[in-house]
Amino acid sequence: MPHRPSKADFVGSRGASYQRNERAFLVGLDYRPKRRHWKPVKPLSVPRMARESSVASAGEDGLSDFSPQESMAELRELATSAGADVAGEFIQAREKPDAATLIGRGKLQEIAGAAASARADLIIFDHDLSPSQQRNIEDAINVRVIDRTQLILDIFARHARTREGQLQVELAQLQYLLPRLTGRGIEMSQIAGTAGGGRGPIGTRGPGETQLETDRRKIARRIRHIQQQVENVRRTRAQQRQRRESVPVATVALVGYTNAGKSTLFNALTRASVLESPRLFATLDPTIRAVQLPSRRKVLLSDTVGFIRNLPHTLVTAFRATLEEVQRASLLLEVSDVTSPVAAEQQAQVDKVLRELEAQAKPRLRVVNKIDLLSAARRDALRDDAKTVHVSAVKGTGTSALLDRIDQALQEDPLSRVKLRVPQQEGKALAILEGQARIFSRAYRDGSVELDAQVPQSVLRKVRSFVRE
Repeated sequence: MPHRPSKADFVGSRGASYQRNERAFLVGLDYRPKRRHWKPVKPLSVPRMARESSVASAGEDGLSDFSPQESMAELRELATSAGADVAGEFIQAREKPDAATLIGRGKLQEIAGAAASARADLIIFDHDLSPSQQRNIEDAINVRVIDRTQLILDIFARHARTREGQLQVELAQLQYLLPRLTGRGIEMSQIAGTAGGGRGPIGTRGPGETQLETDRRKIARRIRHIQQQVENVRRTRAQQRQRRESVPVATVALVGYTNAGKSTLFNALTRASVLESPRLFATLDPTIRAVQLPSRRKVLLSDTVGFIRNLPHTLVTAFRATLEEVQRASLLLEVSDVTSPVAAEQQAQVDKVLRELEAQAKPRLRVVNKIDLLSAARRDALRDDAKTVHVSAVKGTGTSALLDRIDQALQEDPLSRVKLRVPQQEGKALAILEGQARIFSRAYRDGSVELDAQVPQSVLRKVRSFVRE
């Protein structure tokens, strides 16, 4: 009989005290639909990482360019981020999904035996399950079953720290839960856990605001209440954004695949102390800090939640108030991991989420991170270009070049190269220029200071009377 968690393993649903990591058995899928036979052609000799992102997205048949092994590796990371110990893995190859059980009854029994031998507490599918498929699989295996979406929702619940983040996670969980109420057990009729990432069985953690009841009307009422609170957050953000936009300060947003090193880069550029972690989705709550560019202009840098393959639509919708920072940014810094063997596929997934956010047309600068993990020869071969900068956020390598490139890309508060003659008694004007302009030369003549400077438009308006024709 498969091992199932007992009361000794976890206690209660609010303020849960979990004693050990759950053992998870992972199930991946390799769909290989029958294809028409075409005349073979000589393959192009292009390295995989050098493929254009336009061809790295899902093909016409809807299949991802992630191989089954690469998808399983990502699922393994997700399970570990949720606090599970991986007890075993299984990849099922099929021509098409089984409508009732996704993988077929025969393979289901095989997985049941393997999971029992591994003493698994739950089975995680690297695929979205319909409510009926999830019920059928649980009935056949007699072990708790969750799908990829539920796992990601659980990780978000684990990492949400602010009230806003917890509301957005709870909204996504409720929207996922509502169609799955019929005929489900206690695991799906209430979200366990506590606010701020309390521990509980994987797939059941939540913000701990209420015990979710199986009554659809009560859950629908709760969804409406949370949506109203999230709308209030959106209005507050809009007011804050209006105040920010009343002064010429541009916003630059960090975007990219999860675990690409966005938070580490954010800390390197702002000297902040945002959590840096190799776990997926360590950053949920957005952070905004001011950064001074080489031109002495200031910009606001925003760290955002990482994207991932097949990011649940409920999460994109729930986090729209947060992701509006991406929509309103003047420039996107698309951070990628140079060591990732699936960098092109990950970039395609980032493009997909940006399209969903209607931010695909935003000016973008690609930041290739983690070059410190490459050999010296490979690092020396890297070359920055108009759209790409190579950095090591951990070592600080390339961050100066990145700030220069951001300076060049921004159109807000444009820069002008001017010559000025400022009387020395004009201390206020000199202080403004020292603090907010880039000075190339300085000379003292006849009680005045002659300056050759690059000055933002907002500063030039204050010192225009000192400009020499």
